[in-house]
Amino acid sequence: MAVYFDHRIEAPESSAVPSQLTWHSAIPVLAVASSSPTTGGNVDLYLHQGEYVESCHVECQHQPTVLRWHPTKPVIAIGWENGEVKLLTHPSGDQTILPSTHKACITLMEWSSSGSRLVSGDQTGGLAVWKVDARGKLQGNYLGKHEFNKPLTCCIFRPTSPGDDVAMLARASVGGDESALDMFSWKGAPLKMGPQEGLAFFVSTVDGKVLSVDEQCKTSTLLSVEGSIKKLFYHEKREVLAVITETMMLSQYTLGSEGSAQMFMKVKLSSKSGQNVDIVWTDNGLLITATGEQVIRLWDLERDDNYVLSLDEMLGFERGEIINCVSYCAGKEILAAGTSHGRIALWRMVAQPGSSSCDTKAQWKLQTPTEIQGNVTQLQWGSSLNLLAANNSDTVLILCEHVMSAHFSQQVAAMQLTPTQLSITNFKTGVNLALQSDVHIKGVCVIKDSVTVWNGKQITVYELSGTVLRNTGSFPCDSHVVAVHGENLYTVEPNRVQIRTPQGTVKQLLNFTKAEGNPMLLSVCQSYLVVGTDTAHIRVFDLSRRDAKAHCSAKNLSEQIPNLGALSSVKCNANGSQVSILISQVNGRRDHKVYFYDVEMDSVTYFDFFIGRPSSGISHPEDSESGRCPLSHFWDESEPRLFVCETAPISFESSTSYLDMVNGVDVSVVTLFCTQEHGLLLQDCYPKPGGLQALLALDVPYYYFSCKPSRGTPGQLPSMVSRRALRDFVGLENSEKATRDAMLNFSFYLTIGNMDEAFKSIKLIKSKVVWENMARMCVKTCRLDVARVCLGNMGNARAAKALKEAEVEPEQEAQVAMLAIQLGMLEDAEKLYKSCQRYDLLNNFYQASGQWQQALETAEIHDRIHLRTTYYSYAKYLESMGDKTLALAYYENSDTHRTEVPRMLQDDTSSLEIYVNKMKDKNIYKWWAQYLESQSDMDSALHFYQCAQDYLSLVRVHCYMGNIQKASEIANETGDRAASYHLARHYEGHDDIKQAVHFYTRAQAYNNAIRLCKENGLDDQLMNLALLSNPEDMMEAACYYEEKDTHMDRAVALYHKAGYVSKALELAFTTQQFSALQLIADDLNENSDPALLARCSDFFITHSQYEKAVDLLVAAKKYHQALELCVTQNLTITDELAERMTVTDSKDLSEEARKEVLERIADCCMRQGNYHLATKKYTQAGNKLKAMRALLKSGDTEKIVFFANVCRQKELFIMAANYLQSLDWRKNPEIVKTIIGFYTKGRAPDLLGGFYEACAQVEIDDYQNYEKALDALTEAAKCFSKVRDSTGKQEARMADLQHKITLIKKFVHLRRIYAEDAGEAVRLCEALLEEPELDPAVRIGDAFGFLVEHHCQQGNFQVVTAYRKLEELQKLLPSQNVRYYISQASVQALQKEMGTQMDSGDHRLHEKEDDEVEEDLNLA
Repeated sequence: MAVYFDHRIEAPESSAVPSQLTWHSAIPVLAVASSSPTTGGNVDLYLHQGEYVESCHVECQHQPTVLRWHPTKPVIAIGWENGEVKLLTHPSGDQTILPSTHKACITLMEWSSSGSRLVSGDQTGGLAVWKVDARGKLQGNYLGKHEFNKPLTCCIFRPTSPGDDVAMLARASVGGDESALDMFSWKGAPLKMGPQEGLAFFVSTVDGKVLSVDEQCKTSTLLSVEGSIKKLFYHEKREVLAVITETMMLSQYTLGSEGSAQMFMKVKLSSKSGQNVDIVWTDNGLLITATGEQVIRLWDLERDDNYVLSLDEMLGFERGEIINCVSYCAGKEILAAGTSHGRIALWRMVAQPGSSSCDTKAQWKLQTPTEIQGNVTQLQWGSSLNLLAANNSDTVLILCEHVMSAHFSQQVAAMQLTPTQLSITNFKTGVNLALQSDVHIKGVCVIKDSVTVWNGKQITVYELSGTVLRNTGSFPCDSHVVAVHGENLYTVEPNRVQIRTPQGTVKQLLNFTKAEGNPMLLSVCQSYLVVGTDTAHIRVFDLSRRDAKAHCSAKNLSEQIPNLGALSSVKCNANGSQVSILISQVNGRRDHKVYFYDVEMDSVTYFDFFIGRPSSGISHPEDSESGRCPLSHFWDESEPRLFVCETAPISFESSTSYLDMVNGVDVSVVTLFCTQEHGLLLQDCYPKPGGLQALLALDVPYYYFSCKPSRGTPGQLPSMVSRRALRDFVGLENSEKATRDAMLNFSFYLTIGNMDEAFKSIKLIKSKVVWENMARMCVKTCRLDVARVCLGNMGNARAAKALKEAEVEPEQEAQVAMLAIQLGMLEDAEKLYKSCQRYDLLNNFYQASGQWQQALETAEIHDRIHLRTTYYSYAKYLESMGDKTLALAYYENSDTHRTEVPRMLQDDTSSLEIYVNKMKDKNIYKWWAQYLESQSDMDSALHFYQCAQDYLSLVRVHCYMGNIQKASEIANETGDRAASYHLARHYEGHDDIKQAVHFYTRAQAYNNAIRLCKENGLDDQLMNLALLSNPEDMMEAACYYEEKDTHMDRAVALYHKAGYVSKALELAFTTQQFSALQLIADDLNENSDPALLARCSDFFITHSQYEKAVDLLVAAKKYHQALELCVTQNLTITDELAERMTVTDSKDLSEEARKEVLERIADCCMRQGNYHLATKKYTQAGNKLKAMRALLKSGDTEKIVFFANVCRQKELFIMAANYLQSLDWRKNPEIVKTIIGFYTKGRAPDLLGGFYEACAQVEIDDYQNYEKALDALTEAAKCFSKVRDSTGKQEARMADLQHKITLIKKFVHLRRIYAEDAGEAVRLCEALLEEPELDPAVRIGDAFGFLVEHHCQQGNFQVVTAYRKLEELQKLLPSQNVRYYISQASVQALQKEMGTQMDSGDHRLHEKEDDEVEEDLNLA
């Protein structure tokens, strides 16, 4: 709670009645103008507590008319009735009179935003603009002067457009915004650093004109309205000029860049005629008026909304009380209004959590009024301290807000009621007392037998004895904080703490060094005093002895706590081992941590409410709340481990004041255990109960809160303090100390999870409440084993049974949630169900607790499998509550409306009929038709049966009514089986057999139709019906035909169709029905009787139906006979037939017999030329050699290569390689590689060597490439060397091969040295031609070609030699074309030199037409 202290200004006796007052915007200085018709007027300045500033007194024989403070400097401009303007400087009192410019009464004065310009205007229309320097001193004469010849009424400066935000531009530049980066670059335009001072302004006249004056003092008419202008306002955010006339007409104009104004709104404001109007404008576009009524009116120009705020008699206002004036404080968001009965009404803007931002009226909360004497005529907020000045026509009072003082200690609580009154409550005796002080109370401190109050200048001590308060001492002291312990008072002054007696005598001084700073904060708990200084040092003193002794050395917290601005509060625990600290950060914001200083360990820890975790220690994350900050903190007065703290959301803290946070609905009370061993332990966290205000103290077993005055019995002082029991002490509030200590230990051990020690703590306590508290803690710790013991001690059988039944749930959280439900901990149960994602149980929980909206939401989002069930349950609930309209909607959502809605509305037939016609649902139509039929309204029933398309009911009703023809038409048109059956029964009952059979058939009731046919001899229809019916009916009809010995073909067909194949065959053989026999044989398979199959196969063989016979023999598993029949009759074995003869089950044939069958199948396939199938069967029989032979016959190269690689047998590799040699391997290098690989894998070096020889010969014959031929022969030699041969043939073969290699090497050598030594190469070649058996290795034509080429290249003198060599070659090879060995260029050269034409017509061997591509076989 807050109270406003009022300070009456210390006005001199000579001052007259105050007429005007105005605050400086920043400095707490108030200017008051007084007027007297006889003595003139004067202006005086006062400080924030009303102190008179003697040096700043201005007197004049004329009345002061206008007061305007400089926006930043302590300079005030005063306009007088005679046109004089003075500048008064505070505190020096210097006065500056502006040059005589105005000759009439000053009507307006206005400063620019930075104070460099001052505008003054008078009654005759004279306007002057003055320039003022940075010190607030006038600079020369006026800058400009204008005469408008009309009285001036208002003036307002137009702000400039905001400049570029450098910080935002810097962040954007770093983020990669090139446009922002360019603004910092020298290439761009100069950066506009805002905000800059606007020097243009608007001025209004009494005849309704608004004139614009620019920076050069040039004027132009901006706009014109009807009537005198009373106020001008400029909405900077929207750049809108608002004009209010004397007749309360509001006009809004948008301003153009070229000095034009466009009106976009005009409205008449409500007002009371004949009354003075006070108008206030706020920066956020709110227009507030007081027009002498009992309400104030507000217009929100941004939202285009208006509303009124009225006084409330419940808060102390009187009926008929008039509001005279208003003032708005933007810093506190408080609207103040002065009334005719001397009261100041205060509305505070309160941001309600969850409320709509558009509901602005709901955000204004009326406070308890502050009462002053007289009639309040003027109010104004001002200065950086947000002080309120009030003029009550007699004097001026300055009101400053003060948080109501409160203190609790040793079961005594003190709460401030008014600035001078306290409420004292003694909880031991139950006595409430009132203390009336002579001075304003700024602080209070109580102990069990004394009350100490102070106001920053004086301290007064009262002795508390029973129901009497007695003043025992009063002395002057400037200490702003006081602490009390026993008979000692502790006060502060620079660099020390004074220990005084109640009469003010100083007994001891506790000195602080300069580094330790000045003491600012004091707190006493038991026998320990903690002191906090302005340099963030703390010291703890032991007060248990006669003199205070230091308990520890000074601790500099700024070294331990980063970003520390100042200490806000310090408290110590009962044994002085821990000190808790709240701080404000460097930026002035409240820190979201509580710091704890351990005196013995000299260490600092903290609990961070922003993340809900301590710096170390144990915490229960399910209980912790994040995103919060601490407001106040207290230690228990006797238990040193127990600590409590008030917290509020960070967002709430940043947008509202401390008072709003304390009174807010989102304040939580957090209890911690603090120990050296376990650190900080979160014990409990719960929202502050409604109706309570600030937390005062913690004294087990109670929390103590301040609260609003309770309405007690008349004549008794209302109590201002309320207490609430701690969670674990509910029911034990009046227990003895031993029980309280045991419960504290119990709570502590539960917090750390030590259930055994917790049991030991309370084993002697025989209280159900204690066991219930422990069971509740078991919900937090999920200890179900302990919970069962607790429930047993509580005697809660119902909860124990529910917990036992919940054990079927697999999730432990679900079981604990059931325990929480039985203990009434519904919020915990909800959290547990959500944590284990058992949304089905959560849905049931919501339904059981009546939270239907949450149940519906859970079902729609998470538990959709039970969505319809939830809708149904909610509909039943609504029906029980009598809300049938909503229940109807949810029955429809649950898709049960077809039965539930008619049941619900059965007593209201008119509503039900409307619903039936509205829904147009077939099921509902049917229900309604049945109801009408029960009421004997057959025509209506037929109509609704038709709507429901219930043809059975239609036919039934028509038959009942005798409309058989109509019933037949319906049954024939619709084909409805039920309707046809009913009609058939009707016809049968009336002996109309033909129609009965027809409708039984349409109803597919064939057994009934067959029955009628047999009974009435309808044999032709019987066959068709039997074929449509089931096997039993077919069998019955076949027996019927067989017994009659007629239509035996029908009997066979029916037996066959019914699945009695043996019976059908037997009857077919007996009656020689061969066509039926063939049809039956098509359905025989391996599952049929083998004897039956054999009999059928013999029948088909007899009638030359060999393929059918083979199929039946195979089905009978007589594979040899089937194969024999295939061979003898030359039947083709298809893949399908072969697969059917392939036995896979060893039960049918042995392995040897199976292989024999497979080989016989393969042999047949070979004879038929189906080599692939033969290969497959040989492979299945395990005879891979035969399989490869069959595959070789198929000529499928790809499969041959694949099969050889898969089988990996030497014989198969060799066979595959031999086959590949039969292909055109010369043109396909891949085949060559495969051949080499297969011979290598088949370990056949002799065959591989032979293949290499063939490759060498191909290289020589086709490509004349002796180098590759040499490589191939070398590889062949390597292969032959690996062959073991005892006959001697291999040695001869190797000798022949080596001879070939030698000759080829010589030829290759001479060709290689030809470029270096042509003569030697020719000599070697001629010698090579002398070698015996040259031609198999080196072709003679190649050797002679080499010589001819050489001689042709040597020139003319050797052409003859070349020609001779050519003739010699022709003699040696008469049958070959010698041009094959000689290049075309050489032939042409020979012809040219010899002059002869070489004849090639006799030669039969010509050059190859195809241009072969030389391939690298990579023989190495």
